[in-house]
Amino acid sequence: MCNSQPTSRRTFVQNVAMAAGAVSLSPFASLAGAAEPTDRDPNAILEQLVAGNQRFVEGKTKVPPRTPEEFARHAQGQAPPAIILGCADSRVPPEIVFDQPIGGLFVLRVAGNIVGSGPILLGSVEFAVAELGASVVVVMGHSSCGACRAAIDHIDNNDALPGAIEGMVDYIRPVVREVKGKPGDKLVNVTKANALYNAKKLAKTGEILPGFVESGKVKMVGAYYDLASGKVEFLG
Repeated sequence: MCNSQPTSRRTFVQNVAMAAGAVSLSPFASLAGAAEPTDRDPNAILEQLVAGNQRFVEGKTKVPPRTPEEFARHAQGQAPPAIILGCADSRVPPEIVFDQPIGGLFVLRVAGNIVGSGPILLGSVEFAVAELGASVVVVMGHSSCGACRAAIDHIDNNDALPGAIEGMVDYIRPVVREVKGKPGDKLVNVTKANALYNAKKLAKTGEILPGFVESGKVKMVGAYYDLASGKVEFLG
């Protein structure tokens, strides 16, 4: 039965903190040989992501099989050190790409890894930062991105896209124009620029994230995942 009495923000924060205390504050520590980041230092956590991706690329992953028992150990709370805003593409599973255990990543996925203008995605990131203690946010695009390709084709052909796809692609249109004429592969240029654009947008959006970013407690970075090699390139 739901409690009809409103819960103050202080009580809510305390409840979340107690729940997080039920599990390790550093899920990375469960990896064999992994050094535990101290005090949620963004640079240390980012290094863990880089190392995890390198293990994945080399076929030397360390995360144990995901069993019901493993999930049960994390059932009472979570404290993910990092947030991944990735594309909804079925070929880009962040937990596998970064070789991270259950509870290691707070994952948000939407076509084109777009921040958008509504409260749902922004609120999710704010919650993970302010209430769960995440200190790294990675906005990750990937090779052969269909959403970015649609944006390019939509502008080149000057045509309309069906349904809500039109509105979604509108968020990528400024990026397509921004990289127009630059050397290199057009789709790669747009996808990388789109990841960076959305990382920078998140860092300046809302009432919560800018303060964390400016203080250095949270690091926002863009990234590009190559489907063929499995390698993640961090863009800044």
